[in-house]
Order: sequence, then C-alpha cells, then structure tokens
Amino acid sequence: MTGSAGIRVAIIEDHEDFREGLYHVLQGTDGFRCVGRYASLEEGLLKMPATDVVLLDIHLPGKSGIDGLAQIKQKHPNAQVIMLTVFEDDTNIFRAIRAGADGYLLKKTPPARLLQAIEEAAAGGMPMTPFVARQAVAMLRRHVPSEMEMVQFTPRESEILVLLTDGLNYSVIGERLFISLDTVRNHIRHIYEKLHVHTKTEAVAKAIKHGMV
Repeated sequence: MTGSAGIRVAIIEDHEDFREGLYHVLQGTDGFRCVGRYASLEEGLLKMPATDVVLLDIHLPGKSGIDGLAQIKQKHPNAQVIMLTVFEDDTNIFRAIRAGADGYLLKKTPPARLLQAIEEAAAGGMPMTPFVARQAVAMLRRHVPSEMEMVQFTPRESEILVLLTDGLNYSVIGERLFISLDTVRNHIRHIYEKLHVHTKTEAVAKAIKHGMV
C-alpha cells in the first residue's frame, strides 16, 4: 500500500548511469520515492526494504531478473514487479509473464510514461509497452489449448473479466462496480482458478481466444 510520502520504488539495475538516472527521476517527482537501488538481484534480495514497485532488469550479474522474480515475490508479496529491459523478443517476454511479472517495459520508455506505468502497477494494473502487449497476447493465444472445459463464471466474475479485457486496473474496476479493492481481488483470484492461469495477461488472452468476452 502506498503511503503519504508517495509510491515506494526499488531499482535493480546493473548499469550505474541508467540506475542513477532512474533514481533522480523518481526523487525529483512528487508522489514517488526511491527506497533502494541495487546492482544485482542478490544485493536487492538482501537489502531491499518493503516497497510498492520494483523496477527489475533482466540481464544482471549473477542470477537474471526473470530467474529471481519468484524470490522477490516470495520475500515481498505485496510488491509489483515491472521488468525494465532492452529485450523485446518473444522468449524473454513470455518467460517474464509466466514468472509473474506485473509489467514489461523497454528501457527506451520516456520518463513520463515510466512514471505513469509505476502508478498503474501500484494500482493493480499491468503496464506494458504497446509492442510488448501485442506480442504477449499473440504468444499466449498460441499456447492456449485448442479445447478446454466449459468454464462457469458468476455474473460478477463475467463483468470483471470484461473490464479486465478493456485494460482497466483493479481500482477502476472497483469504482465502476461500486465494490472494494479486496472484493475485486477476490473475484479475480476465482477467475484465475477457473481459467487455470496466474496472470492478468493470460486470463485476458484465454478469454479472448475462447470467446468468453
């Protein structure tokens, strides 16, 4: 949960100039606060305090960002992890999403858009560079089984699934349906269970593929 001092952001990035540039952007913008910056995943896991959003590089010395993503989630279950990388190939995008990434942006993303993406992630959204989003949906469609059992959603679950495919984050969905954020998360957890998926992108892709929305 973000506090009055702003969204807490941690950076795990081995390129010092880029890492320090991110730090100064965050520290120089109202509503954001950098709580730590680290050159490796191992250092981040050891030193990172409680945070709202983690900006995580893929190619790091030691363990890669993707390979260590589960460890970050385990140690900081409330943190939203955005992959911030130069890689835009199918393999890295798919592996990151499968590992539980909450967003995937390229390092060439303008600072203003990056700050917006951090806000989206902190609010329960899944920010992605447009090209990456198209690649992710296309890949997930290819990986969805050709046949699947009939899935029965409650009326509320169906409403929320439609709003997810419209790109709305959890907070906006709650406001639209006049329900609490915890209630939205509970419904989405049930949707994931019924679709046998683990992320929002997988749920949306599967729903579109099978004509559920």
